[in-house]
Amino acid sequence: MSFLLIIIYLAFISLGLPDSLLGSAWPVIYKDIQVPLSYSGIIFMIISGGTVISSLNSDRLTRKFGAGKVTAVSVMLTMIALFGNSISNSFWQLCLWAIPYGLGAGSVDAALNNYVALHYASRHMSWLHCMWGVGATIGPYIMSFALSRNSNWHLGYRLIGLIQLTLTILLFVTLNRWQRSENNDEEKSEHLPLSRVVRISGVLEIMLAFFCYCGIEQTCGLWAASWLVNIKGINEVKASAFASFYFLGITIGRGLSGFITYKLNDKQMVRFGEIIIALGILGLIQPWSDELSLFSLIILGLGSAPIYPSLIHSTPELFGRDASQSIIGVQMASAYVGNILVPPLFGFLAHFLSLNIFPYYLIVLTILMVLMHERLRKNAKGEEDAG
Repeated sequence: MSFLLIIIYLAFISLGLPDSLLGSAWPVIYKDIQVPLSYSGIIFMIISGGTVISSLNSDRLTRKFGAGKVTAVSVMLTMIALFGNSISNSFWQLCLWAIPYGLGAGSVDAALNNYVALHYASRHMSWLHCMWGVGATIGPYIMSFALSRNSNWHLGYRLIGLIQLTLTILLFVTLNRWQRSENNDEEKSEHLPLSRVVRISGVLEIMLAFFCYCGIEQTCGLWAASWLVNIKGINEVKASAFASFYFLGITIGRGLSGFITYKLNDKQMVRFGEIIIALGILGLIQPWSDELSLFSLIILGLGSAPIYPSLIHSTPELFGRDASQSIIGVQMASAYVGNILVPPLFGFLAHFLSLNIFPYYLIVLTILMVLMHERLRKNAKGEEDAG
């Protein structure tokens, strides 16, 4: 494994580290700064808005400065935001620091995903996104350690900030390695504006596929425990544990997916994941066993695992290397929009109907995702019917 690839693996861990901090610390933060519990949604919206903006501009930035510099500066922005949070004592300050965090997270996500899609095999994309899961798992443990020290959430942000600072220094020190790799690339194409990107055959389909996938992921993360408690009558502690196992399933599944890619290509990996998701949803719907409903959340996580990295890795193949950075930026933006809109829409529908619609809501999203993926494979210009 090359030294640069090791740095990229570390960067993916760093991407995940801050992602779950707000949720794990908010039960303490909102009391400390004396705001309503629901205000975490405002901060989340600011972060998500920043990620959408930076994702859509990632192509222009990466072409001008290179993936290495964009990654280094983006991680530096998240580091600054984390240290800003560590000295914040009011809601408006947390909102202020959410801006650089969102802008940094979106740029580094799009730049790294495209770089890996262009330069490395599919297995590395799966394993790298597994590393994101490792970071997202470690983050709450670090915050938990900090909270055990007199409920000091500031310390939690500071500790993660120090990790990001270390990675920022490492990225700037190793910029020459990125530049040598990028200088070897033959493609020197022009930046594609959004108006041109969305007219490329297959782009709208892949945007909707990402929208649906991230909608499934975030809806499971936000509403699975509530569905288990209120519809299945499962104990709150047990329901919470198994709801978190959905993300454990994603992390383990991505680790396993890297090995499966030796046998299956990206198209087959996505279809394989869709089939397993369908089996997981059937397990939720079945009326005979509550234990099977719990276990089905893990199945859902395992099915979700290969879809996101395989769709990203297939982008240069489907649309050409020249257009991949522009399209991956749009994909990331679509994913974040799915994160923002789909879970609240479920909450709105469940309020007027019932939480019982949870698995059926997932069915609709899954069917739409499958249809978009199949249309994508027929319409995208680079597709070859392999396997």
